[in-house]
Amino acid sequence: MSKRYYSSLTKKYIMALMGLFLFTFLAVHLSINLLLLFDPTRVLFNEAAHFMGTNLIVQTFQWVLFAGFAIHIFYGVVLQIQNWMARPTGYKKKAFSEESVFSKFMIYTGIVIFIFLVIHLGNFFVLKMQGDVPEFNNASVSEMEDMGLLVVNLFHNTGYVIFYVVLLLTMGFHLDHAFQSAFQSLGLNHRKYMPFIKGLGRFLAIVLTVGFVSIPVIIYFR
Repeated sequence: MSKRYYSSLTKKYIMALMGLFLFTFLAVHLSINLLLLFDPTRVLFNEAAHFMGTNLIVQTFQWVLFAGFAIHIFYGVVLQIQNWMARPTGYKKKAFSEESVFSKFMIYTGIVIFIFLVIHLGNFFVLKMQGDVPEFNNASVSEMEDMGLLVVNLFHNTGYVIFYVVLLLTMGFHLDHAFQSAFQSLGLNHRKYMPFIKGLGRFLAIVLTVGFVSIPVIIYFR
């Protein structure tokens, strides 16, 4: 086998592992954001955000996470370009199965999600770096920033809520195929287990999407 084949295979392995790693991040991120729904006082959310923002281990892991995002997106784009170059004229006939449609648009939904993450996280990081985050009065922790108030204010903006929900639905479609695709890239696509893996991937995609969508919607109408 050629070096190009092994290089492409290595990229797929790395992208798959980074993708599964990011599933874990989304689950943790969702669990923290849901605190805003169960505790309208924002105490729990702000305490969690303060811990994440001041703990050295978490801060180190944050850069590992950003690297994971960058690697996943970079290899996704590289592999897609290689696929386009390998068949520049395209296929005369295209399959219209659900799986082929998801596969066809994975690169585009991935790029859209990346742009969304940059905008969404930028809203908080920029304000934090500029020192525009109000303080949250808490007897147990001094000098705690009210990150929860930023989220609540943002989710009272009609345009942003619509933008947020639409992009989250796009993320859901991406995740639905990404989970099973990761296992296939790792060579763990045995016909005996793939139905379960596909079902689990769809379940996780639905849970994560519904969970994230519920936060801005409930806050907006609360």
